[in-house]
Amino acid sequence: MYKVFVNDIPIIISADKEIGEKYTSFPLKTVRLKKVIKKILKGELLFVHLYHPDETKHLKLLFKKMKVITAAGGLVLNSKKEILFIYRNHRWDLPKGKTEKNEDLQTCAIREVEEETGVQDLEITRFITRTYHVFRRKGKLRLKETYWYEMYTDYDGELTPELSEGIKKVKWKNNEKSQKALQKSYANIKMLFPEKFLAGKSENWVA
Repeated sequence: MYKVFVNDIPIIISADKEIGEKYTSFPLKTVRLKKVIKKILKGELLFVHLYHPDETKHLKLLFKKMKVITAAGGLVLNSKKEILFIYRNHRWDLPKGKTEKNEDLQTCAIREVEEETGVQDLEITRFITRTYHVFRRKGKLRLKETYWYEMYTDYDGELTPELSEGIKKVKWKNNEKSQKALQKSYANIKMLFPEKFLAGKSENWVA
């Protein structure tokens, strides 16, 4: 199963033809996806489900529906087990950005974190997951596929938000402050954290 977020509303993609009465289901192969997304943006649809019996074809079929932008980013920890957040568009977010030509995903993830936050000496410790969300670029709908990596750094120098990218703040946050920040974040960012952490019932963010 996949989730594609339109703002904070998920489009569910699965092999099941029906997943609940409240969902409007469409066949993934033939759905007019951009039309569905526009209805979601207008508030005319809230619960959307796309289905195809072969799970191995879900992404291939999805990627035929609109142009895909590949990106990578980091959930960064320091020696104090604080998490690195950026503040942009009135929400707390994690640093990420699109890949450059011939750039591999891990290189992109590290470069984007460095550029957006000023943090150095990053080490990737593991791959976390991929997230998907829809956005507009020059008036056209695009699908962003973001590869997320857990990173570690001993860097304790100055944090410098990339103002040209609309980033207003960069902050290291402890567990309590991270949990509060995630309440003012995006649904696809929350997917990187376990439910207990999001609910404030665990001090450990690791799944």
